[in-house]
Amino acid sequence: MTFPTTARASETARRNGLMHSGSRIVPEEVPIAFSYGGSSHAVMMATPADLEDFAVGFSLTEGIIAKRTEISGIEVVAGEQGIDVQVSLVDDVADRLRARRRSMAGPVGCGLCGIESIEQAVRPVPDVSTLPLALSHADIVRAVALLNEAQQLHRETRAVHGAAFYRPGTGLIAVREDVGRHNALDKLCGAVIGASETGGDGAVVVTSRLSVEMVQKAAILGSPVLIAISAPTALAIRTAEAAGITLVALVRGEDFEIFTHPHRISPGSIADVA
Repeated sequence: MTFPTTARASETARRNGLMHSGSRIVPEEVPIAFSYGGSSHAVMMATPADLEDFAVGFSLTEGIIAKRTEISGIEVVAGEQGIDVQVSLVDDVADRLRARRRSMAGPVGCGLCGIESIEQAVRPVPDVSTLPLALSHADIVRAVALLNEAQQLHRETRAVHGAAFYRPGTGLIAVREDVGRHNALDKLCGAVIGASETGGDGAVVVTSRLSVEMVQKAAILGSPVLIAISAPTALAIRTAEAAGITLVALVRGEDFEIFTHPHRISPGSIADVA
């Protein structure tokens, strides 16, 4: 099932000192609910594309599943005001989620999905410090350039984030876009594990700033390198340091900054990067 991802909106624009009437393409944003066992778990405002990848990635990064095979089915149901993505889990995982729901003391109020306490908001993440992935300076520049080229929806709207999985020597394995940066990364995680790829074989590349949730999601995917065009937060840096993730940010052309675990990034010629 496919849904429109863009719409055309009327506008009045100022150009060269003059006002002009016209229109432009803007991204769609709709409520998307994730339901497990018939019960709604979370509602996200998101771009209605790659919804199965979104469901898989969200389930993974929220700790509902540990691997793709723990999902037995996904059904996308369109409603009048939004979309319900109904996820069926294998029995033992479904039982675990039901127990988790029963233990919740009250409604979630911290702005993160599916958690019950402050401690879970800053939960420990997998340790990827021993993974041997290595990138050159040219890889970093190339990864961001390839992501920029691959963002079709962003070219049309200039209003969505992108996330990609980059494998040295190969290029981009998957690219996903969404109005929400967390959503784009969840969709990417779903695409990567859905394609039976291993997170440790490549770097996650995003077009947004690096908050702690982005680091947590990359670590859960198993990627030891996270690359972004914007800056990280202090908590994101501390979390990446503890998890063994190499954090590369503020990538601008051939310039970038490495905040944690720089040993994975080696000098190399950038001259051949297209």
